[in-house]
Amino acid sequence: MITTCDLLKNAKKISLNAPLSTEDKNGALKAMASSLIENCEEILAANDLDVIKADGTVSEVMIDRLKLNKDRIEAMAKGILEVANLPDPVGKVLSATEHNNGLVIQKTSIPFGVVAIIYESRPNVTSDAAALAFKSGNVCVLRGGKEAYNSAYAIVKALKKGLNKCNINEDYINLVEDTTRNSANELMTAKGFVDLLIPRGGKGLISACTQNATVPCIETGTGICHIYVDKDADVDMALKIIDNAKTSRPSVCNAAEVCLVHKNIADKFLPKLYKNFYESKRVELRGDANVLKYIDVTEATDADFDTEFLDYIMAVKVVDSVEDAVEHISKHSTHHSESIITNCEKTADYFTSRVDSAAVYVNASTRFTDGGEFGLGCEMGISTQKLHARGPMGLSELNTYKYIIKGNGQTR
Repeated sequence: MITTCDLLKNAKKISLNAPLSTEDKNGALKAMASSLIENCEEILAANDLDVIKADGTVSEVMIDRLKLNKDRIEAMAKGILEVANLPDPVGKVLSATEHNNGLVIQKTSIPFGVVAIIYESRPNVTSDAAALAFKSGNVCVLRGGKEAYNSAYAIVKALKKGLNKCNINEDYINLVEDTTRNSANELMTAKGFVDLLIPRGGKGLISACTQNATVPCIETGTGICHIYVDKDADVDMALKIIDNAKTSRPSVCNAAEVCLVHKNIADKFLPKLYKNFYESKRVELRGDANVLKYIDVTEATDADFDTEFLDYIMAVKVVDSVEDAVEHISKHSTHHSESIITNCEKTADYFTSRVDSAAVYVNASTRFTDGGEFGLGCEMGISTQKLHARGPMGLSELNTYKYIIKGNGQTR
């Protein structure tokens, strides 16, 4: 077993090599996508081992998050091909100025170098992260969770086969074999070897990284996402959007966890939400005292409004105004994605200008906060911080920059 330390040393060495051409990278990405399809059965067999091990220990929703099938592997391959078709960010001149002495100063996009990703149970993150890191000129170090290790290993093995077919060093993509906390701590503190650390997972993982990392770290968000149903909302539209945001895939970070309802529409809206969700046993609603005046559901605790359920559960609260809704969101949001349902443009403008989240929607589902949906091919994660990246992270967010200055003998 290669140690994490040796893996990082090798990754850093590769990152200092001459950059690959756009043509070489795109050719390799296409080979990687093909290799995923060619090795589909092997990947599914490995995934079965992970699912069998997890069965009975986690919820069915989380099993779904872990499980692969042919369609999901084909979607992973499609995501890689979409990354191949995107413009290469490396070497892009972001701005240029000419000094009055003739110096040409160019702000130029460059890779970070070694990008480490610590993530949990979603196997598709393995291929998404590898593709984005590779196209953006970085060497990636993947550290998945033990619950999905067999799946990640099979996926990385297939991706490396694609690189080998193109005579490109397979160690542009690396998987940490040690799934204990020790390896996570090594990545967090690998100054001089890890140029950027990106955690993807639950609140505990992200907090551990942001609090303990001594290397640059991006805070990707847990998703306590809100939908506010305004007094001027189209009720049928609101029900449709909430249904999609909560039930299409509740185990992902852009699923809605909280529904806020204006008091003037509560008597009309809440019974319909109850019939759509609670009565049909599709979603457990947990309501505050004002919600309980209209529908008979589980009483919400204070903690319910600060919980990323990742399940068929939604907290519901009646608010007095859009100002009240914004205030609630500011106290409880993880700054991921929020949505307002309203036909009043003035109210929508108030909401979008004051809600401080990475993605703010008007009359649409929060489920669109996704790299693929935003035209990024796939995503490295969804940043809920403001420096240097925010929202879905694609190729450009995996590059930093340096100034290249060209002269003809100038001195100062």
